[in-house]
Amino acid sequence: MGHREDLLEGAKRCLLEKGYARTTARDIVAASGTNLASIGYHYGSKEALLNLAFIKVTEEWGETLTPDGERTEGEPEAPAAPLDQFRETWERVIGSYEQTRAVWQLQMEVISRIDSDPELQKALAGPQRAGRDGLAESMMGVDPEADPERARVAGLFCQALLAGVMVQWLMDADSAPSAQDLTDGLKVVLEGRSPAGGTER
Repeated sequence: MGHREDLLEGAKRCLLEKGYARTTARDIVAASGTNLASIGYHYGSKEALLNLAFIKVTEEWGETLTPDGERTEGEPEAPAAPLDQFRETWERVIGSYEQTRAVWQLQMEVISRIDSDPELQKALAGPQRAGRDGLAESMMGVDPEADPERARVAGLFCQALLAGVMVQWLMDADSAPSAQDLTDGLKVVLEGRSPAGGTER
């Protein structure tokens, strides 16, 4: 890899190990085997590099939502029932929590910086919208190109749910929701409420 790629990989490692605020330019240089001048030359500033590195880390995390395994060529994909697909997706997300805890922590830190860092907010606006489309497709099976409006609202729903689940797992993993809890909760929402106050069956 060249210095540009080395810096990006080094910045990603630093973000996961030290967080956004604690990562210095010298940390990135040490992790990438480059030099301080390379950061300005290739990215303009440390902040621009860290913002891009955060986006890449998030994108790579998003790839964990894709089901494992390859279908045999020519074999049609068996459609899963919507609730089964929802549960299976959340099983992958929650099941990877211990391996991806640093990513979840990093996302919470970056979110806390948004109001005080306009450049960070600007850098993340576009990728956040693209991320919603990715969540709609991977979590709900909605194709953003075929049905952009449905994908938009599905992505908003998934992103809101993901943030809430993330916070609960970071605060208290013992009481945080399981994939089945989330699926059962969605069933309750879909069933609605009867006039007497109970759920409709």
